[in-house]
Amino acid sequence: MKNKENQVPRTEAERKLKAVIDTVIDGILTIDERGTVETMNPAAGKLFGYDVEEIIGQNIKVLMPQPFRKEHDGYLARYQKTNEPRIIGIGREVKGMRKDGSIFPLRLAVSEVKLDNRRIYTGIIHDLSNVKEAEQRILALNHALEKQNEDLDNIVRERTEKLANVVGQLLQTNNRLEGEIKERHRIEVALLENEKELKEALEKEKELSELKSRFVSIASHEFRTPLSTVLSSIELIEAYKKEEQHSKREKHINRIKNSVNFLNSVLNDFLSLSKLENGTIETNPEEFILRDFCFEVVEALKPLLKPGQRLIHNDDLGEEKVFLDKKSLRHILFNLVSNAIKYSRENQLIECHAALYPDELKITIKDSGIGIPKEEQKYLFTRFFRARNVENIQGTGLGLNIVRRYVDILNGEIRFKSEIGEGTTFWIQIPLNRHS
Repeated sequence: MKNKENQVPRTEAERKLKAVIDTVIDGILTIDERGTVETMNPAAGKLFGYDVEEIIGQNIKVLMPQPFRKEHDGYLARYQKTNEPRIIGIGREVKGMRKDGSIFPLRLAVSEVKLDNRRIYTGIIHDLSNVKEAEQRILALNHALEKQNEDLDNIVRERTEKLANVVGQLLQTNNRLEGEIKERHRIEVALLENEKELKEALEKEKELSELKSRFVSIASHEFRTPLSTVLSSIELIEAYKKEEQHSKREKHINRIKNSVNFLNSVLNDFLSLSKLENGTIETNPEEFILRDFCFEVVEALKPLLKPGQRLIHNDDLGEEKVFLDKKSLRHILFNLVSNAIKYSRENQLIECHAALYPDELKITIKDSGIGIPKEEQKYLFTRFFRARNVENIQGTGLGLNIVRRYVDILNGEIRFKSEIGEGTTFWIQIPLNRHS
């Protein structure tokens, strides 16, 4: 006789919850105190190569290679006796074994739930195979490219360092995703425990789940696309060996550099967010000439301009100095202006204007781009959020969240106005501390 968890849901709320679990992209399964599998979603079955019905009722050890299989029962019993976790409540990278005996790497997050006077354990499984294969493939192709064309030594060296950073940052991203998934699972368990609040809580979870699911899709795409571009360009460069094909090689070298620079910007976003959330950002106010600072930022952003785009800024600030943290201010301007460039079409104007007042600095950044849908503007500064009309444009959905945090660090305020097809304007006000 199957457990209640595997029966057809009896309420609309339970049917909705089951639909959410059955359609998530990561594997989810539950076991009882003896390690017997009680439930498994389709994603987990596909990951291990089993039909769900084959695993229900079996010990979870069937999905583990040695030595994990031999040690599992002892670990489970020891945890239930001592409550000292090694994976439960922590999560780590382990190995799984498919039905055909093949072993693959995965990220496992396990949580304990006390339900109906008994304990069950929920595992959330994320396949790391593609990450490991991409790492090996990238390293191998880098080595081949370095041998073939010595003239590209400097470029390849820079690319190799950045791609090595990609691998390290991917692991940090996995940890971040693990925390987001655990938060979602906590909400799902709370929904089961409190049926009276199910409808209201489910609506909140649905909204949160949509944002996080879109981030998982965005993150996967944003890493896969530039990495695929790098791999394909390297393979094409290998084919262009003749001198008259130099222009074709240059084209693909530029594609590689652009892809690597984009990956680097994505990882910088993740690093900035991590530092901001951990409270490790240190501010170092200093006195500097605002006009020179704005000129440096604009010049650094000009290579990002699309054909026909113009980036103009006021240069009437004179020699007036401000006493602020330059790094925080640079993060704000870089993100806002680069967004204005990214979401504007060719031949459009981007304006950046700064004005100094006795007690504050005011900055205005205006574009004539695609604009932000009215119904989604309330989510604009939420991390990982991307409006539906920018899904075909590369991005992580972190930039404006980072901007708002840096504005907060400077004790400032940020406002915006946007209309679809007419563009977006941001206003930032930052108080000034006169440095004597």
